[in-house]
This record gives sequence, structure tokens and C-alpha cells, in this order.
Amino acid sequence: MIGKITIGKSFKGCLLYCLNDKRQELKNEPVMKERAEMIMFNQCYGSQQELIRQFNEVRQLNPKLSKPVLHITLSLAPGEQLPKDKLIEMCQECARDMGFENNQYVAIRHKDTKHQHLHIVANRIGFDKRTVSDSKNYQRIATYCRKMELKYHLKQILNPRQFLSKDQRLFPRQDARKERFKKDIQQTLKQVRNYGEFEQKMRSLGYQVLKGRGISFFDNRKVKIKGSEVGFSLMKIEKIFTLKHEIEAAQQVERNRQEIHLQQKKESLTKPYTETQRLILKSSLIKEERQSPAIELQKQLNDLIYQILKPEHIHDQSAREWLKKQRQKKRLGHHL
Repeated sequence: MIGKITIGKSFKGCLLYCLNDKRQELKNEPVMKERAEMIMFNQCYGSQQELIRQFNEVRQLNPKLSKPVLHITLSLAPGEQLPKDKLIEMCQECARDMGFENNQYVAIRHKDTKHQHLHIVANRIGFDKRTVSDSKNYQRIATYCRKMELKYHLKQILNPRQFLSKDQRLFPRQDARKERFKKDIQQTLKQVRNYGEFEQKMRSLGYQVLKGRGISFFDNRKVKIKGSEVGFSLMKIEKIFTLKHEIEAAQQVERNRQEIHLQQKKESLTKPYTETQRLILKSSLIKEERQSPAIELQKQLNDLIYQILKPEHIHDQSAREWLKKQRQKKRLGHHL
């Protein structure tokens, strides 16, 4: 499950977005009718206009707070479905974990995507005039999602490393999304000849490419991945295409030289040699064709491109540091 949290200024804008049909961005785009279903009210009730009025009335208890809107989106993995009562339980537990269980909030289920997802709109200002803190919001929502995955047997996702404890950060991790991306970028670099073809191929695989001082990619879930995070920085990608261009040029020069050399050999066969001399020369010519320097150059260059296509090693001393720390603890234990 993926949780997204934003802090905003306007209850009207947020509630109208969550409670109404999706707006058309293109003229030929179909409108998703009745996409929103209200599944829960807390400390508030009524139509969207009544909700906006109620939220704004409580907002006046702390007029100095410019951003009282807490908007949380909870998205399940494609194919996963939970019944309404379980979704309500999830929302209630989210309110408790994020600290707004006694405040105004509503939960809305949307039906406009293939994956099941919810929107929770909460008032950060309570009836006691206290404000719900937004400190460590991203860490808290990530921790909450991992808890819900275990409780409702949902697909488990790794927390971002910065949200882990110091001990947990010491363990090496396998990120399936990054591994898949690394494989896609590696295969694409093998197939294409220049950067334009590379970008076009990556887009056909469902990635959005963002090139600036470095290079980043957005996958079909809108998750951003930097090329340098998987061992393929922009500098490395450009180096690969420079090398490919040099390889093609060197191969062409070698092919031209070899063709001239073989043509000279063939012409020499027409000279008045004895039959034995002609057979020796012909045998030598066939051997040269089979052991052409161009073929050897091709092999050497292919080996070189294979080596450079290996992703850069991302240095990680995690496991070693963890083992060192455990040995130190063990030694200290013996001395006590």
C-alpha cells in the first residue's frame, strides 16, 4: 500500500476535488461518473457545501495557521480489494496514528482507477484549538502503511531507507522496482545506437525521461528513480553512446582496409604462379578471411562495451558494518 500526504490551504478546493466527478483535461477524455463514495464522517456531516462551511468554521479557532488542510491518499496494489468495513477500520487507525482522531475528517473511496484507493480530508485544527503536528509526516504515513499491509495481508513494500532506524539501515536491501528498472535500462542501452533512440525506447517501456544536469525516470506509478541510483548516471550513458560511435567508425575503417588487402591478394592469384604456389596462396587467403583482424576487433570491442554496460557499483558497507558492530558488542559483553 502506498500512502501520500499533503498539507494545503483550501478545504473547498480539496473537498470539491475528492467529492466530484473528475474534470476533463482533454475534449475526447471520458468523464468518470459517480467516482466518489463517502464512506465515513467524523465530527462533521452533510453535503459538500455544508462540509466546507463546517471545516472553515473550526478553522477560525486558529486563524494564524495558513495550512490547516490534511489530505491523505491511500492506494492499494492493483488487484487488491478490501470490503467497506475494513476500509473504514483503516481510516480510523490512520486517524489515530496521525493524531487527528478527535478532529473533523471525512473518508472518500474513489472508483476512477484500476487500483482501489481512498482519500482522507482532515482538519488539522481541533475543537480544543490545538493543531495536529505535521512533523515527520512522511515517516509516520510510511510506518502506518507497513502496519496495514501486515494486518490486512496486503502486498508489502519497502520503506524508504531514511525512514528506517539506524540498525535497520545496516542491512542491505533489494528493491524490486529498482532491479526491474536497472534491467530495462541495461537492455535498452544494448539495443539502441544513440540517445534519441534510447529515450524513445524507454518511453515505449512506460518510463517518463527527465534529462537535465543528470537523468531521472518516472515509472508507470509516477515513482521517480535517478539513473545514478541504479548505476547508470547521465555521464555513463553518454559515454556508452560515444564508445558505440567510436566502435562503428573503427569497424568501418577495419572493414575498408581488409577489403583492400583481400582484393590485392585475389588479384595476385592471376599472376603466373606454379600450381603449388597458387594453392599455398589460396589457402593463406582463406585463412586470413577466417581470422580477419576485423572479427577480432569486433570481439574486443564487444567485450569492452559489455564491461561498460555493467552498472556502476553502488558502494554499500551495510552488511560489513553490521557484522563489525555485532563483534564489538560481543567483545564488550565479555569484558563486563
